[in-house]
Amino acid sequence: MKILVANLGSTSLKWRVFDFSKRPESLLHKGGFERVADYPKAIGDCLAQLKEAGAIQNENDLAAVGFKTIMARGVNGCVRLDEEVLRGMEAFSGIAPAHNPPYITGIRLFAQRMPSVPLVALFETAFYQWAPEAAMRYAVPDAWHELGLRRWGFHGASHKYIAERSAELLGREDVAERARRLYVDGGASAARKSDFRVISCHLGGSSSVTGILNGVAIGTSMGFSPQSGLPQNNRVGDLDSFALPFLMRSTGLSLDEAERLLCKESGLKALSGGFNDIRDIEAQAMQGDRHARLALEVLVHQTRHWIGAFLLELNGADALVFTAGIGENNVSIREAVCARLDNLGIVLDPERNAATKAAENVISSLDSRVKVLVIPANEELVVAREVRRFLEKCGRSQPTGPILHAYA
Repeated sequence: MKILVANLGSTSLKWRVFDFSKRPESLLHKGGFERVADYPKAIGDCLAQLKEAGAIQNENDLAAVGFKTIMARGVNGCVRLDEEVLRGMEAFSGIAPAHNPPYITGIRLFAQRMPSVPLVALFETAFYQWAPEAAMRYAVPDAWHELGLRRWGFHGASHKYIAERSAELLGREDVAERARRLYVDGGASAARKSDFRVISCHLGGSSSVTGILNGVAIGTSMGFSPQSGLPQNNRVGDLDSFALPFLMRSTGLSLDEAERLLCKESGLKALSGGFNDIRDIEAQAMQGDRHARLALEVLVHQTRHWIGAFLLELNGADALVFTAGIGENNVSIREAVCARLDNLGIVLDPERNAATKAAENVISSLDSRVKVLVIPANEELVVAREVRRFLEKCGRSQPTGPILHAYA
């Protein structure tokens, strides 16, 4: 069984192909295009590269194409893509304007190009289906909540991989298996020899912190939209709900312009004075730029804030994990996040931390009660695995139509 996972951006197409004919699965091919202006051509070129590399002989060698979709009204989990699901995504395009429109367009083009190959989505919100209601509910009227105004949570595939891999690395195969089968078995708790508590920090161009208990999310820093939580590269992060009407009344901003500024000109970009790449921000900070320094301090402060929240909810932690571009590569951010946490059982090993970039490693000291790990993100593998499980459960010829709440 070969599964293509397509990662779609407004001007990019990246992919990986996994082969599940043997266990464990293997990565057959990966690639991508930036600055895509002609998506049908990009899809055709992707398939041509797969054939040239020997990953497939023709399109029907693919059991499915998987997509790491973001969110949709009335749909969650791992689902077969059809018009009803796409309508649900379109209904939430205003909440995820940088993500949903390119995915909708790309999915339709893939369907046109390979109509006999199933297209399957794993929504980023899926990992949070079993979080406690109190952790995901806003204090708003029921009618608003029923419209979808609630914490959804994002980066679900990334945090799910951390739930699995951290348990494997720390010898908790019981929890790792539960995390792997989460979308099949659901979030009901099973008896464990002891709880396994993980705080997962996905820090990159888009960032979030998630608390995980025995492989299941108990809460997350992101809320209703991908604009929430920690400051993102150019998206605002958390903001008081009355800030937007205040700004519109005070400055005369239209709703569309305010939305554009919140989505494209805020976050680390606004704080640093125009830089949204952490490497550029750090370079400016080293030259004494106080705005760049503030941007780094705000990111660290907010990350620590959410780590603290989940330390309380979990009654401690067994593992604190850094993942994604910043989390995997930025030694100084990891050091700043973990500073002065020794009374909470978190102690970095400076040499291990400094030597670890884009590699799997334990970076805590030997006497640290909490293991601090770096685990490179592997979202595409999670998508591919869940698509395989979906096909095994429902069959390649399963009639189209949403399978709500994963495989229920």
